Amino acid sequence: MEETKATPFSSTPSRWSLDDLLSGPDDPALQEFVAQINELSAGLEAARPELTPEISAARFLELLQAFESIRSLSSRLSAFGYLWFSEDTQNPAALNLLSRLKQILTEAGNRTLFFSLWFKDLPEDAAQRLIDASGDLKYFLESVRRFQPYTLSEAEEKIVNTKDVNGIDALVKVYEMVTNRFSFTLEVDGEQKTLTRDQLTSSYHHPSPDVRAATYQELYRVFADNATLLAQIYTHRVRDWHSEAVELRGYSSPISVRNVANDLPDSVVDTLLEVCQHNTGLFQRYFRLKSRWLGMDKLRRYDIYAPLAQSQKTYPIDKAMDLVMSSFYEFSPRLAELARRVIDQDHLDSETRPGKRGGAFCYSALPSLAPWVMVNYSGQARDVATLAHELGHAVHGLLAADHSVLTFHPPLPLAETASIFAEMLLTERLLKEETDPDVRRDLLSHAVDDAFATVQRQAYFALFERDAHRMIVAGEPIDAIAAHYLSNLSEQFGDSVELYDEFKWEWISIPHFYNAPFYTYAYSFGQLIVLALYQQYRQEGEPFKERYFKILSYGGSAAPAAILEEAGLDMASPAFWQGGFDALDGLIKELERMEAG
Repeated sequence: MEETKATPFSSTPSRWSLDDLLSGPDDPALQEFVAQINELSAGLEAARPELTPEISAARFLELLQAFESIRSLSSRLSAFGYLWFSEDTQNPAALNLLSRLKQILTEAGNRTLFFSLWFKDLPEDAAQRLIDASGDLKYFLESVRRFQPYTLSEAEEKIVNTKDVNGIDALVKVYEMVTNRFSFTLEVDGEQKTLTRDQLTSSYHHPSPDVRAATYQELYRVFADNATLLAQIYTHRVRDWHSEAVELRGYSSPISVRNVANDLPDSVVDTLLEVCQHNTGLFQRYFRLKSRWLGMDKLRRYDIYAPLAQSQKTYPIDKAMDLVMSSFYEFSPRLAELARRVIDQDHLDSETRPGKRGGAFCYSALPSLAPWVMVNYSGQARDVATLAHELGHAVHGLLAADHSVLTFHPPLPLAETASIFAEMLLTERLLKEETDPDVRRDLLSHAVDDAFATVQRQAYFALFERDAHRMIVAGEPIDAIAAHYLSNLSEQFGDSVELYDEFKWEWISIPHFYNAPFYTYAYSFGQLIVLALYQQYRQEGEPFKERYFKILSYGGSAAPAAILEEAGLDMASPAFWQGGFDALDGLIKELERMEAG
């Protein structure tokens, strides 16, 4: 890739700059933005008497623009607060600012809450007249109306918002703070090391079976030592979710809250999860194949991500960036150029350090700004794939930059489309370069490992959540929840993998269960969609690319069903979801042919 060679990447992991949001917590602009929010909110409040079914479309759009400006300013402030806190979750000043901003923005949100409540309650013909005049904000307004059946009175909504800031949201923040402080001890090559969670879990892929076992045992030893506290936080998360969503708002079930937010019928999500359950045998077949290659009678749960090669190849950050950017460039120079903006604008935080938020994410704050990407880069092959994944998210945000702050974020079911597609581009590039059969086998095995982690594992997380919410509301004890989690794993792996008792505490280590209940099925949804799209790409080549970019450029300005229909995909059909598993079956059959020689 010539552009990459002309402007080489740094060989040192980076720390991002947040200057495009604010120069720091003492930046005078912070108070100026708060003042602007208050001024705009006051203007909207003053116009409240004008809010009648007869309001002119022109005046409504003026008020909607003010609402949009408030959201834009709020997004800037909340992004700075969250990203600064993520740099070091043990920084008391960052935690204090994050809490203060949440309080300020919640109060501002309460002041303007009446605007969306009024629009939800409009008669259908009056609402449709305004929706038809709203241009790019059409789907946003339709989405506001979608929540009408689950909306409380203005006074009740304000109480819920205020309660959440100092209630369940604060409790979930405690979970993050507690778990991000955990340190782990692991002996590798005769050296005892104290590690962060991200550093520890990179050894899931260690070539030594003993190190892999010790990794999981140490992880769940620390979580089990804190099980009472963490399980209690989860119990309160579940009960709060049920009390508000089901009892007060009237959602049909806990998972329906997420489904409505995702603009997906319950039946579509049920179909997705049922097809995933139906295909447990596919991955069980792969695990048996992998056990033979590793010379084991049966894989242990410690071994499902074990590398087939005995030595681990590592990648300096500059080499990893070159691999990712080259794979993007081969698909389209436009893809690489968009991803490069994240690096050029110092929006990538890739170094590993104590206190830093674990895992990886991409944060699209505003349409006018390149997203911020956080990874904890340690040089493993998985880290290269993670880099491609998160930069794929960033490209998605940049392609949707022509939309409003209210419509540029993709709906959750499609939020993983660009990220997983980016990983597949990286894998295909590596396969194209490689002629050694053993290395090709390893690459294909990595692809199936990733598919398991993204499709089946995430679907079973959602299935567990569905049961856990029911059990906790029914008053069942934490030990019963832990035992049920082991049953969930047993169904998932069958007799292809040996399970161990410490895995009963895995569920308290999954941040999504606390931060965003029922989020995880979106990964399954996204991976299976991308498998379908990638099949189209292989069949069509160049003509596919513009359609792909168009799908991403919608952001959140259209319903998932409408976007997928344009791609020729029917999410209501079990056959569509099965098609994704059939594509994975093809990868496993290729591996089986390699075993046969």
